[in-house]
Amino acid sequence: MQRLFKHICLVARHSKPGITPALLQLADHLAAGGATVLIDKDSIAADEAGGHALIDRNDMGKLADLCIVLGGDGTMLSIARLLAPYRVPLVGINQGRLGFMTDIPLHEMLDSIDAILLGKFVPEDRILLQAAVIREDAEVASALAFNDVVFSRGAVGSMIEFEVFIDNQFVYSQRSDGLIVSTPTGSTAYSLASGGPILHPTLQAIALVPICPQSLSNRPIAVNDSCEVEFMLTRGLDARVHFDGQLHCDLMEMDRVLIRRYRNPLRILHPEGYNYYDMLRHKLHWGERLI
Repeated sequence: MQRLFKHICLVARHSKPGITPALLQLADHLAAGGATVLIDKDSIAADEAGGHALIDRNDMGKLADLCIVLGGDGTMLSIARLLAPYRVPLVGINQGRLGFMTDIPLHEMLDSIDAILLGKFVPEDRILLQAAVIREDAEVASALAFNDVVFSRGAVGSMIEFEVFIDNQFVYSQRSDGLIVSTPTGSTAYSLASGGPILHPTLQAIALVPICPQSLSNRPIAVNDSCEVEFMLTRGLDARVHFDGQLHCDLMEMDRVLIRRYRNPLRILHPEGYNYYDMLRHKLHWGERLI
């Protein structure tokens, strides 16, 4: 059977102990099967690459048909934002602590990847968010987020005050530690820890989850992902907006942040037999069936 992907990029969490042997094992295995292997140059030292081509992380989307990440969800987040503009699918091999997105165990890596290359996988398209920071009618920053866009108080420690609009309609004003605007993928991350709902990845929805609101009547709300969410900071010292917890922008009073669904989804390839509810039960330690 002909393999679906010819040019495969590998990315690893370089700081993870013992990751290099696994990365090279996979690279050699893929090359032996006829694939062109490209390794992110930040994932391995040049003298350890074993003759495989090293590329800049920003070029992955242009050169690869498939990207395989060895690491945790944090590594997946950073790569997802780079690949989404190019519609390159992503596969995750779990080297992290929890791994809601990296669902292939390391000991099953070679067999699972071989099956995926033969077309035996479960595809899943997931949305990203695109955010723009507007200051005095000028855009001063923009970024993508795969998990969430988070507004938070800074080092000063006092609450922030803000207003939220959806499709230009006023929703509420709030005084709190911040607000999480989450994709379904991010609903099992910071949003979950803050009391937000778990959203199935296939839902076309965005969740707005308050962080320690002063009023107990404030509750999470989910809206259609076709909506535009607007956040306006009315009062707050040292406030910030974070994108996937990896990028951030400092905010000034009266700054507005416009958030909408990004035009391209990201496709994740799961191994055959993948079941979202099995994953949740395992990761969150839910009870097993009684009968």
